[in-house]
This record gives sequence, C-alpha cells and structure tokens, in this order.
Amino acid sequence: MKEGNPQPLRLRRKHGEGRRPEATAEDGARLVRAQSLRAAVTAGLVTFILFCIGWAALSAAADRVFPWMTVVYGIVLGLVIRSAGRGVDWRFPLLAAMFAVAGSILGNIALAASTTAAEFGTGTLSILQAITSMTLPLFFEEVWSVADGFFTVVAAGFAAFLAPRRLTRRERFALRLRQEASDRHQ
Repeated sequence: MKEGNPQPLRLRRKHGEGRRPEATAEDGARLVRAQSLRAAVTAGLVTFILFCIGWAALSAAADRVFPWMTVVYGIVLGLVIRSAGRGVDWRFPLLAAMFAVAGSILGNIALAASTTAAEFGTGTLSILQAITSMTLPLFFEEVWSVADGFFTVVAAGFAAFLAPRRLTRRERFALRLRQEASDRHQ
C-alpha cells in the first residue's frame, strides 16, 4: 500500500489542485473595463436588421411564416451580444432580453408588412410607412397570436442566458475580489 495516500478509496481529483486561482482585483477591473455596452447595442441593431431581412426572405421563398424563427433570433442575438459586448454584469442579459422582445414584435410587424405588400403588389416600405396608431391594434388582434408571444418569451430567455460573457474560474474569482475591494472602500 502507498504511504502517500492516506485515503485509498478516495477518487483522484480531475478539476483542480484545491487552491485558489492566481487572480487580483485589478484583473477583475480589467474585465469590467473590457465590456462595451455601445458595441453590444450596435451588434444588436445589426442583428435585428439582418434577421428581419432574412426572415422575410425565407418566408417569401417558402411561402410560409415561421413563427419559431424568433427563437433562432434570440439565440443568435445572445451570442452576438456576448461576442461584441463582452459583458460581465447584469446590463447585458437585460439588453439582450429587451432586444429579443422588441425584435420579435418589430420583426413580426415587418413580416406582416412584407406579406401584405406582396398581396397588394407594392413595396414593404410603403406598407410600413402607412402604419398608424389605428393599424397597430389591428395587427395585434388579427396577426399576433399566443404562439408569437410564447416564442417571444422563449427568445428573450435564450438571449438573456447567452448574452453574458462566459468566465473562467480565475476570471470569476478576480471579479469577486474586485467587488469585495470596492465594497470595503464604500
């Protein structure tokens, strides 16, 4: 029997050495400085525009409306905001969820305008310009369904879950040290 192992039935550790990672509060501050809300908003807007165009093109090509595409939008949006914003705080999941809800509603409006434009033989932009406060309640009454609302909520959940930056153990520890240091100074 080996003398160096006092507990022979214990499994070998595969996840670490059991000591704290080498990190400082300055490493945490560097992570906070690296995040960019402006880049996340810009990336979210670009994603929304491309999504609307792609969704309308796919629906026109298939001659069907795919309401579950908002879930795909939420997933893509969350990943794009994570990549562009590199956020580590609560603002980025909230931003992604808000973009997902707004994008889902506006995307459905743009899709309805696109299909209406095809029926009337006019352009989508002319239909969108004709939207008034009288036509929006009609849209929500006749076009928007419970399934659209469900897919919107699911998309917002996916976007919020995927939006924050994925941190290593060392980075998470550095953020905690930064937070503890700022709590002591207040």
